[in-house]
Amino acid sequence: MSRIIAENNGGGQVLDAATGDGTPVCETSVDVAKLPSMPFLLSFNHLTYSVKVGRKMPLFPGGDRTKTLLNGISGVARDGEILAVLGASGSGKSTLIDALANRISKGSLKGNITLNDEVVESRVLKSISAYVMQHDLLFPMLTVEETLMFAAEFRLPRTMSKSKRRTRVQALIDQLGLRNAAETIIGDEGHRGVSGGERRRVSIGIDIIHDPIILFLDEPTSGLDSTSAFMIVKALQRIAQSGSIVIMSIHQPSYRILGLLDRLIILSTGQTVYTGLPTNLSLYFSEFGYPIPEMENKTEFALDLIWELEGSPEGTKSLIEFNKKWQSKEPVRLCSSLKEAISVSISKGKLVSTSTAMVPRFANSFWKEILVLSNRSILNSRRMPELFVTRLVAVSVTGFILATMFWQLDNSPKGIQERLGFFAFTMSTMFYACTDTLPVLLHERYIFMRETAYNSYKRSSYVISNALVALPGLIILSFAFTTITFWAIGLNGGFSGFLYYFLIIFASFWSGSSLVTFLSGIIPHLMLGYPIVVAILACFLLFSGFFINRDRIPAYWIWFHYLSVIKYPYEAVLQNEFNNPTECFMRGIQLFDHMPFVTIPNAMKVRLLQSFSDELGTKITSSTCFLRGVDILRNQGITDLSKWDCLFITLAWGFFFRILFYFSLLFGSKNKRT
Repeated sequence: MSRIIAENNGGGQVLDAATGDGTPVCETSVDVAKLPSMPFLLSFNHLTYSVKVGRKMPLFPGGDRTKTLLNGISGVARDGEILAVLGASGSGKSTLIDALANRISKGSLKGNITLNDEVVESRVLKSISAYVMQHDLLFPMLTVEETLMFAAEFRLPRTMSKSKRRTRVQALIDQLGLRNAAETIIGDEGHRGVSGGERRRVSIGIDIIHDPIILFLDEPTSGLDSTSAFMIVKALQRIAQSGSIVIMSIHQPSYRILGLLDRLIILSTGQTVYTGLPTNLSLYFSEFGYPIPEMENKTEFALDLIWELEGSPEGTKSLIEFNKKWQSKEPVRLCSSLKEAISVSISKGKLVSTSTAMVPRFANSFWKEILVLSNRSILNSRRMPELFVTRLVAVSVTGFILATMFWQLDNSPKGIQERLGFFAFTMSTMFYACTDTLPVLLHERYIFMRETAYNSYKRSSYVISNALVALPGLIILSFAFTTITFWAIGLNGGFSGFLYYFLIIFASFWSGSSLVTFLSGIIPHLMLGYPIVVAILACFLLFSGFFINRDRIPAYWIWFHYLSVIKYPYEAVLQNEFNNPTECFMRGIQLFDHMPFVTIPNAMKVRLLQSFSDELGTKITSSTCFLRGVDILRNQGITDLSKWDCLFITLAWGFFFRILFYFSLLFGSKNKRT
């Protein structure tokens, strides 16, 4: 039954109307000029969300069961206020935040969510809202100001000048209380940077750079000390007072933090056990029959009581029913249409587009996105030179060891085998050397997922930028390895052979880097990444044609031979080495080097050659050539592709893996629950 409760609010009487089911009433026939200073109202009614939970033995009947994470949750959130969602672990706090932020697919979530009585399209919601994840995902070597400036480049309208963007960043730094840390790098385990609380405020700043109307935060105080947590919520209070709706989940707020919160929703096993003002907690639980002691923290008492009730046979059913009967004691303001409300908000300094129907999907052009992404990656990498220097030293040392191990190989049959071994080891090393970028790529992928969740830039822009930034490093690594090994080992081909050798080494690095980049898009964790990458490269090496010739590979495995990315650079360097038709690799008595007669005196070998000559009727001397480069290639089964074909195919593999990387980001980085 609906009733109207009058309450003093700033010296005046305000009426609060609610329907029988607790749905707030929002009157829309209001003149914009008479609107209150904070005209937004987010309403959500009867939100219900269930998932199927698989058992450990799904083959048996009844392998799946349904678990309800949200069960009929209703409430409102106003601009100028902080709505905090409380509850124990597993109560549904993060799920409710995801539901309100449109991070659950529409087909799975039941109920309705409106802003000023209007259902907001997903595209528009992304432009007027922001979502701050629980974990801080930042580039470690950028300063606080640089991090926010890059966020401004991504999110603010392209029509805004550079000076205005910088002014917005400076204002945000002051709003978040980061002035003293503005020139400090973010930092990581190996580099001292900002504190944990400052890092969290930077994460918030990145997502509110465009001054959103609605801000969602998933446990922003998690893992922080009480002072840092208080400063975070204090900053959120300033953001709310600037005209935004702030909705956050929090596990157990301190007494000081509770004083900053405007509204509470307390959940238990996906159901609401309290919704209303923090100041009404004492009255609420007193009427329920469990008065809160005067010196007790209200939220601690409430959560402890809920925990005890959850362990009882009836659970929290009585508290849930009591909450349904409880009438809200705070007023529901009148609200205008969404378009009018946004217009009023913009007139007061908000940066959101005036037309919700024509909100641009991305703030920047395709080429501008590539430029900004590349600049950010280069700046972050330039401040961590040890990462590239380590790679360069590792490749150079490997090249030096190979150069000294295979020093000045001759053109004898033994030299042939040594060359084959060197090329097989080199080509596989080029691919394995690319695996050390996997941790960096995985870290960047999580940053990518956060930034693209609200259309900071296109996926294609990120993929191209990632490739362009990697190219200079790959060229340097290729040139270093080529220079160290080519002349020292005595490879054939002269200067043209050197240039081709450099190209195929670069193509191998490019293909290997692209492969690891693609795998970083589908591998969820670093601990899984290394075993998977190593196993894949081992299979590619096995089927490359070095251990077993193509003609000897079983028919049911021959397809894998052509899928091996190591096959093509391996065959390319062999053709570059052995494609000279005048070069001989086995003359005269060298014929016996791979026979049981290898230990007999040379004079006896010469007489054996004479015997062969007499028997065959062909003149065979110590200078007769028995094996040329084309014979070696034929023996290795390398007859179907030219060396340029192999080079182009190796490069093409790199582009193919980059395309796969794009699709892995397109389909594998969804920010919605199903």
